[in-house]
Amino acid sequence: MPPHHPHPGAESAGRPGPAGLWRAPLRQGWLWWLPLVAVAADIVAELAIHGKEPVSFLLIAVPPITAATRGPRGTALSAVVCLGLQFWMAARRPGHFAEQHHIALYVSTLLIGIASTVQAWQRERTEQHLTRAHSVAAAMQRALLRPVPYRLGRVRAVGYYEAGEGGTLVGGDLYDVCETPFGVRAIIGDVRGKGLDAVQTVAAVLGNFRVSAHEWSSLGRLTQRLELSITRNSPSGNVEDPELFVTALVVEIPDSGDVVEIVDRGHPPPLVIGPGGVRQLATVPALPLGLGALCPESIRTTVHPLSPGEVLVVHTDGLSEARDASGAFYPIADRLEDRFRGHGRPEPEAVVSFLRADVARWSAAPDDDDQAVLAIVLGRADSTS
Repeated sequence: MPPHHPHPGAESAGRPGPAGLWRAPLRQGWLWWLPLVAVAADIVAELAIHGKEPVSFLLIAVPPITAATRGPRGTALSAVVCLGLQFWMAARRPGHFAEQHHIALYVSTLLIGIASTVQAWQRERTEQHLTRAHSVAAAMQRALLRPVPYRLGRVRAVGYYEAGEGGTLVGGDLYDVCETPFGVRAIIGDVRGKGLDAVQTVAAVLGNFRVSAHEWSSLGRLTQRLELSITRNSPSGNVEDPELFVTALVVEIPDSGDVVEIVDRGHPPPLVIGPGGVRQLATVPALPLGLGALCPESIRTTVHPLSPGEVLVVHTDGLSEARDASGAFYPIADRLEDRFRGHGRPEPEAVVSFLRADVARWSAAPDDDDQAVLAIVLGRADSTS
């Protein structure tokens, strides 16, 4: 799952009293301390030269710096403190307190302090808005991409998802696993395109899958029902993206029999990790969801043996198309082979953790494509662990 973002600073979360305006949380960096250092340095310089040279003009920079890390009250307080110090420093030099250039300095500090206070207020409002927006996005992610149930009958499953666009939690990849009257069923898919239209399509497909997976015994008919969700619920009349479709794999592990059934709608094929290494399961690719009307009779289900303890891995092309510095694609089957061959039967958690870290190491630059992985392992019929 995408990483948690840190909570905003104490001033935006709560409103500290005057005693807390200058109390620095340990998590703040050097920028938080910079106004205090600037004020202290100016006072030391003033005392060191005994008021022979004017150094109070340096204090004019303190309110803008303060506005970068503190709220409006802390910024206003910094302006008042700086103005008071300027009065004190000017008074130490006889006849300078009311000089024209000192008066101009006082006025400048006051105006800059007011502007900095407004800036701090606006920054705080923006941070609060972003916090609310992040909370809404997190709720949307939990609603769309629910946590993968760890155990469903004989099956254990683990997954992860990362949106490719920086700062977002939900993108165009989708997955879900559920227990149905026909066995455990899972879907993984990749919506063509990005942005809100992709998120809307993800919501339509997942919502339909969570209902239809319990009603249709045929995986082929199930994918046809999913296709209707794109036609009926996805954005229409999109001039920029008139061809909206979703590549997807729909898999089923029946309650009886050690097999996996697969319908491939134009998606990267699944892999299986077992004692003998990694093998790719052959599928009969059909047109992606949304384009099935062009060839309605081409949907076929493939059936493969799946032994207890073997890990079925399905993923989106955000992994297989990640590139290294030379431009080479991430060889997911080879990397899994190198990591798990000869190490017995891996746990699904280990597979997902390895892929997540290994793809990040492989990629030469942050990828803007979403990444989703499901690792599903079949236990024995009498297994309870």
